Amino acid sequence: MEEKDYRLERDSLGEKLVPKDALYGIQTQRSKENFPITGLRTHPMMVRSLGMVKKACALANYRTNHLDKERLDYILQACDDVIAGKLNEYFVTDVIQGGAGTSVNMNTNEVIANRAAQLAGRELGKYDYIHPNDHINFGQSTNDVFPTAGKITCLFLVDELLNELQLLQEALLDKSLEFNDVIKLGRTHLQDAVPITLGQEFHAYATSLVRDIRRIKIAFQNLKSVNMGATAVGTGLNADENYRRTLIPILSEITDIDLTSARDLIDGTRNVDPFVWAHSSLKTLGVNLSKMCNDLRLMASGPKTGFYEIILPARQPGSSIMPGKINPVIPEVVNQVCFQVFGNDVTILKAAEAGQMELNVFEPVLFFNLFQSIEALSHACATLRCNCIMGIVANKERCADLVDISLGTATALAPHIGYANASKYAKQALAENKKLKELILEAGLISKEKLDEVLNAREMTRPGIPGMRRHKRKKEDK
Repeated sequence: MEEKDYRLERDSLGEKLVPKDALYGIQTQRSKENFPITGLRTHPMMVRSLGMVKKACALANYRTNHLDKERLDYILQACDDVIAGKLNEYFVTDVIQGGAGTSVNMNTNEVIANRAAQLAGRELGKYDYIHPNDHINFGQSTNDVFPTAGKITCLFLVDELLNELQLLQEALLDKSLEFNDVIKLGRTHLQDAVPITLGQEFHAYATSLVRDIRRIKIAFQNLKSVNMGATAVGTGLNADENYRRTLIPILSEITDIDLTSARDLIDGTRNVDPFVWAHSSLKTLGVNLSKMCNDLRLMASGPKTGFYEIILPARQPGSSIMPGKINPVIPEVVNQVCFQVFGNDVTILKAAEAGQMELNVFEPVLFFNLFQSIEALSHACATLRCNCIMGIVANKERCADLVDISLGTATALAPHIGYANASKYAKQALAENKKLKELILEAGLISKEKLDEVLNAREMTRPGIPGMRRHKRKKEDK
């Protein structure tokens, strides 16, 4: 670009050229030059949240007589443009930056000030009518605006995650009903255990997600407490005494979130532990999702030499060299999302711990990782449900065959022939490659009728002692 394509702006550090038609200003230009880090810009939902915060602040300043009606109207129109995403191209600061988010806050202040000036028919970059600091940022600091907008962003984003989690949980429940009659072998230590139904396993997956949904709701509820009005260190310097009381109800109405003012603004400004707790609920979800996907990959392993108890939907060819190979790509990608979330959790706890005195300056990287975790988990839940869970088919014959040849059923014999005998014949069956049932009949330890009852795999998936339930009922009848 030629020099005529730029305008000259000034700040306390001197002069700098800014693209002529840009709605941002000199401080944003400095941040572009100082922080060429990731190439990723401020999250669009964060931009929207910042627009909402600035709109609420403008209304609060007007109602406390610190902003006139004429300027207010232009500022509100500019804020609405930000909220609608019309000005996203001008939010150019990198997601990871020094300054505790000051660059993002000033990017927002400059865009709104210039857009308002534009609406008023005034020149861009001339802040004599509407100033980024004196009007847009009046009664505020980056240290209350940035964390508040971050909390609002989290609350917006987590709604989609909770919705996807609910849908995934329902899909798992549907599969638990579909697979209710599919008896398979349970495994502990990756060794044969006792029978279980595939439906019971899928019901357990759904139950874990119920806990995750509850945990996430509780943890994110704490983000509704914001520190607006705290200004620089939490003392409220340069904010009208009525400003905070006026602001919070306005911001709640604009966001449609029931926000509250932090009880202790100094604590609310210096400590970011609510974000650590919020992300820990996402990390826990990641643990459950990843464990579930590990199970799915194991149960689908094969098809000839693995468990092959379930058949996952074929989503794409699995190899560039092995014809016909199909891989469990959907569980694999969900595993990887969870690994990313675990790494994000370390970054967030380090960022929170590294805060000093009255401010945590590492919120930019904290928010980057927190937003990423929420969105990635939302997308992971959606693809797991649509591209995997809903299309899973039970390999009933394979499940039945594995139960039939397993020695885990010896567990049901212990109450009838003793643990030592059950163990003895289980080892013999393995050594001689015979069926356990045949050896027990040969030994004459129990009648065939009774043995059939005891070794009924369906009975083993229910509470109680197989072979004694009927006897107990007869006694109760007498």
